[in-house]
Amino acid sequence: MKHNILTAHKVIGTIVGIIVFLLLFKYVDIPAGVPNTKITLAPAWLALITAIFGPIAGAVVAFIGHTLNDGLASGTVWWTWAIADGMFGLFLGLATQRIGLFIGSLTARKLVLFNVWQLIANVVAWLVIAPLGDHWIYGLALSESYQQGVVAALANTVVIAILGTALITVYNRFFVKQN
Repeated sequence: MKHNILTAHKVIGTIVGIIVFLLLFKYVDIPAGVPNTKITLAPAWLALITAIFGPIAGAVVAFIGHTLNDGLASGTVWWTWAIADGMFGLFLGLATQRIGLFIGSLTARKLVLFNVWQLIANVVAWLVIAPLGDHWIYGLALSESYQQGVVAALANTVVIAILGTALITVYNRFFVKQN
């Protein structure tokens, strides 16, 4: 019976995660000074979702949230970035799972490791997957794609380091049973 309850929690958590991700992505943003790139709080929320529900939920939340945002905002989905966001959610979830953020005490070492891994995940998603996909699929100039990718990677890294770490710490304090 526990398995069914746990699965139901993951499904509901993923659905709620998508809704909140989409709202943050669409309505809580700051122009980043680079065309088609914005600073948003959605990555911080994604960090919490991946820490709680794991890599598959993170990938689904980021991919569907990004896809819905693009579709609602412009009517056109920028698939390379939606895929990169999904992969970012997967990588972030794998890192949080590997570190075991909510297993035992939440230590400074775990939070530092989390932030190192989220930086690496941001670099892979926004400096490898998204720009190369833009170039190969859409024929965009690499300079434009990398400019957007650098800004996205830096913004996401800072947002997660500050707000994502705070969300994880608050969640751990109030919702994780301490030994």
